Amino acid sequence: MGHADVTLDTLGYLCPMPIILTSKKIKELAPGQVLEVLSDDEGIKKDMPAWCQTTGHEMVGLEEEAVDSKKVYKAYVKKTG
Repeated sequence: MGHADVTLDTLGYLCPMPIILTSKKIKELAPGQVLEVLSDDEGIKKDMPAWCQTTGHEMVGLEEEAVDSKKVYKAYVKKTG
């Protein structure tokens, strides 16, 4: 994936906080920009697509990687309209 205009670090926060922070942050973006959300809460795998479905923003990708023996999730959301 790799291309994001803005990165939002929600590491250490449990759902629903990453979604709440995403909701606030995406308001600052221009339509078409991509927000990368970093999270170490596995709940983001189902919460972010669900949030995108209800808000109309586009989920463009989700990556998982191991950092210091824990998983970090990177969700990519494109702002629409």
